[in-house]
Amino acid sequence: MKKYWIPELAEGVSSVGARDPNRRLFDSLIPLPQGTTYNCYLIRGSEATALIDTVNPGFDKELLARVRSTGAGEVDYVVMNHAEPDHAGAISEVMRIYPEARLITSKQGAALAKRYFNVPDERIVVVSDGERLALGGKTLQFLETPMLHWPETIMTYLIEDRILFSCDFFGTHTASGFYASQVPEVISFAQRYFGEIMMPFRSAGANALKKLESLEITMIAPSHGPVYPEPEVILEPYRRWTSAETAKKVLIVYISMWGTTAHMAEYLTDRLLSHGIEVAIHELTSADLGDIARDLVDSRAIVLGSPTVLRGMHPLAAYAANLVVALRPPAEYAAFIGSYGWSGGALKQVEEILSPSGVEIVGAVDISGPATRQALEEIEALADRLTERL
Repeated sequence: MKKYWIPELAEGVSSVGARDPNRRLFDSLIPLPQGTTYNCYLIRGSEATALIDTVNPGFDKELLARVRSTGAGEVDYVVMNHAEPDHAGAISEVMRIYPEARLITSKQGAALAKRYFNVPDERIVVVSDGERLALGGKTLQFLETPMLHWPETIMTYLIEDRILFSCDFFGTHTASGFYASQVPEVISFAQRYFGEIMMPFRSAGANALKKLESLEITMIAPSHGPVYPEPEVILEPYRRWTSAETAKKVLIVYISMWGTTAHMAEYLTDRLLSHGIEVAIHELTSADLGDIARDLVDSRAIVLGSPTVLRGMHPLAAYAANLVVALRPPAEYAAFIGSYGWSGGALKQVEEILSPSGVEIVGAVDISGPATRQALEEIEALADRLTERL
C-alpha cells in the first residue's frame, strides 16, 4: 500500500488532498503550467472528525487512503465549502464509505449537493453565517462568502488554531511546494489565479476581506496551491487587487498577419517605455491566457492590436477582447492599433465589444498598408495620450 506524506498544519489538523502536477488545462480554458492541487483538510476533535472539502473526480481513492493513514476512525462531518467538482468531486464516495457522516453546507450549497452528488436531505446540515460546530477541543465557524466565486461558497475557520480554510479565495494553481515560502514565484501565480477566477468578483472579495478583519488568522489554507503560515503575504496583495488598485502600466495584446500590426505594437511599446510607463505585451498566437489575466489585474490601460480579417477583427483578437469584457478588469482606458488591406472593420468591432465595459477609448490608429512615417507619428501621439491619462 502506498505511503503518503500527510502534512500537519496543527495538532489534529491534517492536509489530506491530492496533487495534480500533470494537469495542463482547467475549465477547458485556464492553462496550468505547473499543474494544481485539490486541497482538503481533516480536523480531528476529541468528539468528532470533520473533512473540509474533497478532491477532483478521479482522486477519491487517494483521498480516502490519506484519511485512513492519519489514524482517524469515522468521518462525522464533510464540509462542502464549494460545490464545484474540483472541491466536491469525491463527496458521493466519501458519504458512501462513511454512512453516518453528515454534509455541512450553505442553503444554496444544499440544493447543489442534492442535485449533483445525490446527498439526501436527512444527511445535510445547512449552516448560516457565523454558525459554529464543536468537535471537542476543535470548533469550526462558518462564514458565508457568496460569489467567491459561486453563490453557495463558504469559508471555514478553525477557532482554536486560528486557521482559515478559505476555499478558492487566496488560491494558486501550482503543484509546487506545500508552504508559500517554498514557491518563489507564489505572488505572481496568485495574481494570475486572481485574474482568471476572482477578478470579476472584486466587490465580493472586498466584502470578504472586511469580514475576515474580525478574525485572528495565523494561517490561510486555500483549496488550491500552497498554505500561508504568514497570512499577510497574501492578504496584502489581495487588498490591492480587490480594491481595483492599478499601476502605471499598459497591457498590449495583439496579433499580426503580415507584420504591420506587430510593428505598430513594438513601436508603441518602445514609446511608452521611453515615457516611464510599464508595459506588458502579449502576442496572441503564443500567449498564455493566464499571463494575460495576471497582467489585467493591475494594468490601467489596455491596447488591442489586430488586422482586419473579412471586415472584422482577427478571431483571436476578438476572443481576447471578449475575454477582457468577461473578466471585468479595473483598467480605465483602452486603445486600438491595427491595419487592413482592401477593407477595414476591426476598429468598429472593437468598439462594439468594449462598449459595455465602460472603459474610455482614448484613441485608435487603424491604417491601410504598411506602417508609414505618418502612421508611426500617430502611434507616438497615442503613446502621449496614454501617458497623459496614466
